[in-house]
Amino acid sequence: MLTPALPAYGATGSYSSAPIRPFLIAPLAPTCYKLKNRVQAGCASKPERDGCVASALQAGVQPSRLPEFAVKEIQVPMSAGPPLEMDSLFGDYPLDQAFDEMRERGGEVRPHYRALAETLASLPPEELQRRKQSADLSFLTQGITFTVYGRDEGTERIFPYDLLPRLITAKEWDCIERGLTQRITALNMFLRDVYSDAKILNDRVIPRELVYSCKHYRRQMRGLQVPRNVYISVVGSDLLRLNTGEFVVLEDNLRVPSGVSYMLTNRRVMKRTFPQLFHSYGVRPIEHYPQLLLGTLRSLAPEGRPEPNIVLLTPGVYNSAYFEHTYLARQMGIDLVEGRDLVTHDNIVYMRTTDGLRRVDVIYRRVDDDFSDPLIFRPDSSLGCGGLFNAYRAGNVTVTNAFGTGLADDKAVYAYVPDMIRYYLNEDAILPNVKTFLLGEDKQRQHVLANLDKLVVKAVGESGGYGMLIGPQSTARQREEFARQIEANPRNYIAQPTLDFSRAPCLIGNHLEPRHVDLRPYVLFGDKVNIVPGGLTRVALEKGSLVVNSSQGGGSKDTWILEQ
Repeated sequence: MLTPALPAYGATGSYSSAPIRPFLIAPLAPTCYKLKNRVQAGCASKPERDGCVASALQAGVQPSRLPEFAVKEIQVPMSAGPPLEMDSLFGDYPLDQAFDEMRERGGEVRPHYRALAETLASLPPEELQRRKQSADLSFLTQGITFTVYGRDEGTERIFPYDLLPRLITAKEWDCIERGLTQRITALNMFLRDVYSDAKILNDRVIPRELVYSCKHYRRQMRGLQVPRNVYISVVGSDLLRLNTGEFVVLEDNLRVPSGVSYMLTNRRVMKRTFPQLFHSYGVRPIEHYPQLLLGTLRSLAPEGRPEPNIVLLTPGVYNSAYFEHTYLARQMGIDLVEGRDLVTHDNIVYMRTTDGLRRVDVIYRRVDDDFSDPLIFRPDSSLGCGGLFNAYRAGNVTVTNAFGTGLADDKAVYAYVPDMIRYYLNEDAILPNVKTFLLGEDKQRQHVLANLDKLVVKAVGESGGYGMLIGPQSTARQREEFARQIEANPRNYIAQPTLDFSRAPCLIGNHLEPRHVDLRPYVLFGDKVNIVPGGLTRVALEKGSLVVNSSQGGGSKDTWILEQ
């Protein structure tokens, strides 16, 4: 349960007064009251006092129940101590046409960032570095890693993390939440329609050839009844903020969206790093995501299975997101299985256990369609389970996300999502798309080929920053190579303008520098839509880079959605 926020932080930089009861829960009392004696004697260090307060807040102690010395420690005004040196904080922090998350165009700190800026300005560089090292050590000891393919220096890496949170106001989040709810609803209706009556194709809202030429379209799904008509139960859509301050959707990740474990672990580390600041801001909680996901999976169980056995299917230890698979399975209290752990008999899926076979009712699938069932898809795959699709088709097991959802993940189909929203919901898109050129159309292809140095070109089925050309940062040879690939297979590519999307402050060395960021919120869809108030803010940590993917040198930040 989230610890209640501290008393309101006033405009003058001090907390409003409130009655304080000098009482602490028993497990922490011996440590803190022993420290209280040291405080009264004047021999306790500030790190000792901070550590005690942080431990209490982490344990869920309400600020009103902290010992008096701890309350005084928390209630020290952020502007107390030496005068704030904002100029030194932003000494090498240029502002340009991109929207800056922390600062107005004139250089002033945005109101909701003011307390964070004051805290940073009041801390000596050595203290910031100590907290950064503490956060890095926490990631290391928890084994929070990701895998990079094709690098000589090794594959397993600690996930890069920036110490400073990204703040989003309640009003901004309300727009995002409504837009994502609208979007997942329309995408589910689109998949149900395409795999049944195909009305949207018959009405020529979306070109039929665009759908049927998609490599993720699964003809095996035609006419198949999906539990609750939910094709997509987990979505991670990537949002950008333009220089106008408006959020837009860059792409939708519907097959096996990843990154939510980093969102959750970022929050855990941040609450330890800036405990007082976190609780003073009134940040909305995200820790309940695993239980929301578990509830979503349960709601999709086959009929007649009131206590479903749910498993998470992973490709195995060599997959780039294996840490996330183990983390989510542990948090939900479900089994983590590989394809070799599953077997089918009479169209029912079983899991091998030391006590014999146990029936499986719901599979949270983190394996792509192609590798899920060698009898239906790729016969050379050893990552899936033979007979899985037939059990799914018979209605004896739920697999989520459903097979064939990659169709709506296609970057060319993405261009038609606003049309889907109008067609199915009779509404305009709350979150607009980025302008997208479809290279299967001659006129648009010729425009793109003539302007490769100004545009971003992407392969429609790739992810992780692969198969992409960023025109302004490319060489003539790279553009020539992409031009040949486009001419050879225009359906496989789309192009978009090079966006100067928003930047947020990052701790680089001992000072702040702006870096480009995006936002990936996570949407769950079962018996209803659930969106945890937050997401994974990904950061292009390399100076001047526009690529936020961790596989390409990017990192992440904690995302704070404010209550007010």
